[in-house]
Amino acid sequence: MARTATKTKSTQIKLRGSMTEETIKQLCYTKAEVDAMVAEAVEEARRIDEASMAKHNREATIISMILGFTALALFVDGLLRILGIIPPFMHLDVNIIEKVTDRVEMDVMHKIRQVPLERLFGR
Repeated sequence: MARTATKTKSTQIKLRGSMTEETIKQLCYTKAEVDAMVAEAVEEARRIDEASMAKHNREATIISMILGFTALALFVDGLLRILGIIPPFMHLDVNIIEKVTDRVEMDVMHKIRQVPLERLFGR
């Protein structure tokens, strides 16, 4: 909302003695014009802000999805390697199922053999 017409007029006005009220009106913006320009600038800033926030949210969502999928894939890979479903990587065996079953067989089976059968069944 620039006043290009008054800007071209202002170059034609010759300031010889004193400024008249009419000359000032031709050179300056009124309060209503300034308020309209400020409102337009604020509205444009809001539109730009909303657009940039929407773009940021979209990009952040995509990055979060990629990071989440990668973390989940690595977690599942490690879990399947620990369970022995996927073979070891670079000969690093992290399978704990065999160790757990061996220990359970040794500890629990030894304890069960020590308890008499009558005591187990409560007879």
